Amino acid sequence: MLAIVHPAPDVMELAIRPDPVPGTGQILVSVRAAGLNRADLHQRAGRYPAPPGWPADIPGLEYAGEVAAIGAGVKRWQVGERVMGLVGGGAHAEFVVVSEREAIAIPEGLSYTDAAAIPEAFLTAWDALVFRGRAVDGDRVLVHAIGSGVGTAAAQLGRELDLAIIGTSRSASKLERCRALGMVHGVLTDDDQWPARVGDPVQVIIDTLGATAFEQNLGLLSPKGHLVVLGTMTGGKAPGLDLSLVLRKRLTIVGTAMRVRSLEERVSLVERFSQQILPMFADGRLKPIVDRVVAMRQIETAHEAMLANETFGKVVLNW
Repeated sequence: MLAIVHPAPDVMELAIRPDPVPGTGQILVSVRAAGLNRADLHQRAGRYPAPPGWPADIPGLEYAGEVAAIGAGVKRWQVGERVMGLVGGGAHAEFVVVSEREAIAIPEGLSYTDAAAIPEAFLTAWDALVFRGRAVDGDRVLVHAIGSGVGTAAAQLGRELDLAIIGTSRSASKLERCRALGMVHGVLTDDDQWPARVGDPVQVIIDTLGATAFEQNLGLLSPKGHLVVLGTMTGGKAPGLDLSLVLRKRLTIVGTAMRVRSLEERVSLVERFSQQILPMFADGRLKPIVDRVVAMRQIETAHEAMLANETFGKVVLNW
């Protein structure tokens, strides 16, 4: 099979690798499209290695395609069925092997490129809002980098879950586009005064920024608020950590990542997602936001666009 590989930090090339073979309880997926995530950029730079059990040099955390073969004991899927899902790596290849239990059926009428934009963004956003952030009806939720894949997913999920989503961005145009997705208030972060523009305290913050926003995040949270850290785009070591503020407000700070979770954790989340959220794609209440589709052979172009923060929603690669 053809695959994108990283033989060394910041080296990326198209190579031939052996076709993977599904084992017991596994399916072989012919990948038609795959999402690009910042984790892929970090892996390319040598800062985010794949967890044990996944290809060490083939990136890619989400896929959409069709079942090409099934391993022994597989009962949930048949060859030819359309599936999407999350993996610990290896999705930027023509084939990937996954557990039958964590594959998700692609809703009828959804293209492969749209399907590839769903797993990482929507599973992450839903998990962060509901299970990590414990947001409930009426909560004000601040979502940093609202124009990202996770951000555009959170804006839509907030609308369906009766949450008041407040989004931040350095781009006024991205904020305007997110209002159409369900965001109720946009905050332009083009100066140091942005926290004042958030307004009243928020109950939950979904943060992908990390260090530079940490102190402001603590100040913006209401008592018993939840800070959910999804990423550290601006650094992982936060200055100005005021533990007394955490104590007085009785704040909860939780970090979360999909890639390092066990199979059982991923399966549990996928099952609930399939029951509760997937029908919203079928009836049009939710939709993946695809900024651009780039041929896998031109992946360097996709990386450059993401590094430059030019994108709104997801970048999808296809074969």
